[in-house]
Amino acid sequence: MKHITLLYPEGQCNLSTIACIVGTVEIFTRASAYWVKQGNEEKYRLEIACTAPQKEYINHFVTLTPDTYIKNIAKTDLIIIPSAMPGERTPDREVMFDWINSQYKGGAEIASMCSGAFILAATGIMDGRSCSTHWSFEDRFRDMYPKVHLHSDKLITDEKGIYTNGGAYSFLNLVIYLVEKYYDRQTAIFCSKIFQIELDRNSQSAFAMFTGQKLHDDEMVQQAQAYIENNIDEKISVEGLSSRFAVGRRNFDRRFIKATGNTPVEYAQRVKIESAKKALESTRKTVNEVMYEVGYADVKAFREVFKRITGLSPLEYKNKYNKEASNIA
Repeated sequence: MKHITLLYPEGQCNLSTIACIVGTVEIFTRASAYWVKQGNEEKYRLEIACTAPQKEYINHFVTLTPDTYIKNIAKTDLIIIPSAMPGERTPDREVMFDWINSQYKGGAEIASMCSGAFILAATGIMDGRSCSTHWSFEDRFRDMYPKVHLHSDKLITDEKGIYTNGGAYSFLNLVIYLVEKYYDRQTAIFCSKIFQIELDRNSQSAFAMFTGQKLHDDEMVQQAQAYIENNIDEKISVEGLSSRFAVGRRNFDRRFIKATGNTPVEYAQRVKIESAKKALESTRKTVNEVMYEVGYADVKAFREVFKRITGLSPLEYKNKYNKEASNIA
């Protein structure tokens, strides 16, 4: 029988951590029961393991008693890291990082949920690899772990035995994904029906709210960002922007990308599409009206950019998030 370790990374936990743990245990327990009922032998044993030698943890009104301590686990096959807020490195956390590294080198796979990606990235295992986390942590994550290839649009990444997922309660989609990996498709379908979790979701783009990457100290880029955000209805050219700030085009691009992680064109697109999303959510304006308001004149171009950023067409987005105007094109 193989072993699954569900971490409780004390000191970095919140109620979302507990939700991840409870949801994972429930789904894997139901998956195991279904698997056995189909005439198969029990396949996995799941344990909740604390990362410091304590017996009981109280988080607000929830008390958690882990099954064991990570140092008692000589070998595991899958480590699941729940949502957990990143914190400073401490001796207990160094023990946790070392344990995760040694288990991975020994053949264990690893899955991180939401902000649990910060713990996974802190081990160094993710350097040069693809990763996802909650879209709202994008800037902070890129700043802390520049060597990791962050894909904040993806709901799930799967690379060389490492699985990561987007944010919040989308951890349920990752658990269903793992059930299919560790059991089979039929068991995953059964669990998705029992827990009413949509199968095969692969993007969190439609949920993202772009607020602009402002965690930098390049004053010229900050001024350029402010200009873009205050002139959404204009068709802004990079040449015009660089001239406005008396900087050469190549140097302007380089500084903008270094500060924000986006090219000026990409940044302007994201600002415009975020404004369009809000209009589609809250007004009865047509798609074309919204398109013109955010500085687009080409319907095809607007739709292509909108879908690339959100994963939905403008009309699909409107129908999904604006019930009052869902039938207006």
